[in-house]
Amino acid sequence: MARALGERSAHPDPFAQFARWARAARAVQPVWHDALVLATADARGRPAARAVMLRGLDARGFVFFTDHRSRKARELARRPRAALVFLWAPLERQVRVEGRVERIGDRESDAYFATRPRGSRIGAWASRQSDVIAGRAVLARMIRQLEARFQGGDVPRPPHWGGYRVRPDVFEFWQGRPDRLHDRLRYRRARGAWRIERLSP
Repeated sequence: MARALGERSAHPDPFAQFARWARAARAVQPVWHDALVLATADARGRPAARAVMLRGLDARGFVFFTDHRSRKARELARRPRAALVFLWAPLERQVRVEGRVERIGDRESDAYFATRPRGSRIGAWASRQSDVIAGRAVLARMIRQLEARFQGGDVPRPPHWGGYRVRPDVFEFWQGRPDRLHDRLRYRRARGAWRIERLSP
């Protein structure tokens, strides 16, 4: 039987509805269930998109981490808005999110960085994300130097690395249905509350 998404069955809070779908996705798609496509735009409005991992979610929004010198970080510094897309193909479900973006505080970034494997922490120091490099050997040399620098000690968070939070003002939940008559429910924030609207497929 095809799944359905109706106004009565959907949770009135889009964060709760997202959590419901995310749990179902994790059950059938244990690998990459928390992957999302992040879209940003440069100063001239030219878009760029890439896959990142969701690393936090609460009533404030969706959190991901990156190098503050990366292309996406530079674009967000100029235009602090983003769009997210989650695709859970086994369930024929997609969630779109749009909202403003803010950098999270050092304490929250430190706490997450401390949970990363040591190799990933050293990698955050070694890579100047999005910059052109001469070859893989450049990274290998940096890794050797950093392993020597941090030998026997903790690897702290680099000052150029941290988190961002997307604070949504729009959600769209898409449920695949037969004959391309899909269910699409959009949540829009209006006067401090969430309004649910059905969109034509």
